[in-house]
Amino acid sequence: MGSEEEPSQMRRALVDALAGAISGGISRTVTSPLDVIKIRFQVQLEPTTSWGVLRRDIYGPSKYTGLLQASKDILREEGLPGFWRGNVPALLMYMPYTAIQFTVLHKLKTFASGSSKTEDHLHLSPYLSYVSGAIAGCAATVGSYPFDLLRTILASQGEPKVYPDMRSAFVDIIKTRGVRGLYAGLTPTLVEIIPYAGLQFGSYDTFKRSMMAWNRYRYSHLNSGSEDDSVSSFQLFLCGFAAGTFSKAACHPLDVVKKRFQIEGLKRHPRYGARIESSTYKGMYHALKEIVAKEGFGGLYKGLFPSLVKSAPAGAVTFVAYEYISDWIGSKAGVE
Repeated sequence: MGSEEEPSQMRRALVDALAGAISGGISRTVTSPLDVIKIRFQVQLEPTTSWGVLRRDIYGPSKYTGLLQASKDILREEGLPGFWRGNVPALLMYMPYTAIQFTVLHKLKTFASGSSKTEDHLHLSPYLSYVSGAIAGCAATVGSYPFDLLRTILASQGEPKVYPDMRSAFVDIIKTRGVRGLYAGLTPTLVEIIPYAGLQFGSYDTFKRSMMAWNRYRYSHLNSGSEDDSVSSFQLFLCGFAAGTFSKAACHPLDVVKKRFQIEGLKRHPRYGARIESSTYKGMYHALKEIVAKEGFGGLYKGLFPSLVKSAPAGAVTFVAYEYISDWIGSKAGVE
């Protein structure tokens, strides 16, 4: 019995990894322009809103002051390719990230429920969904972090480029900061990813269960006692949209801190504002204090609007694509 289940579990793991990688790649490419703008806001020390002029005594004039203005500036100075800066390392990060994340998540849920069937996982306690999502997020983060750092550097450098490509950035980081430089900002990332991934997957399962309950209620009243609780693609999109919005809004300050650590010492052109010099921040807590002291509490939420505009559809696209791709590959491979 056990020997028969092992190949089936292996196929299921491969299906989850492949579906996660493809859905992650689609989501990442579609939402790249918003991610580039979000990163530019997060690493800008000057105010990122047109009304935030009160703190210009601390820093110079702002390069970016709004989503539309930033879009126009990037398009004018860097052309359309500017919106996909860092997309190659982002894909190299995001595809293994989502592959690891969904694979670990499915394994944990299978272990907790005693079944590898996705429909059985919906009966798990919401707390187990949150914990499984958090552990899966940590595993995926550690496995793909260097690509995340390279993505941030390439997306934030602007014109003229500091690094012409991913390879030159990688070599320079190893040369100047050592291997540890590839993991700059990992601590706030892990502190962020535990609640973020937990909230994202936990709230997705919660929203999906609520949607199924609503469908049962609706169909029982419309179709003479029928209790069809299947979730439509639009409803899946709404569940992913809500989960992405909720989790990103809750964890955004730690994402700002992570980005600051990732670009420390990057010699961007002066027109992009004050540089973040090496060793500006001594640790996560010090970075939080410094940002609040010099930029106000609003500094912790720089880039929140483009982040929400990006993350909500990104989460929705990822979940919907994963569900459909997983079902399609699973049916082809004979995996339940």
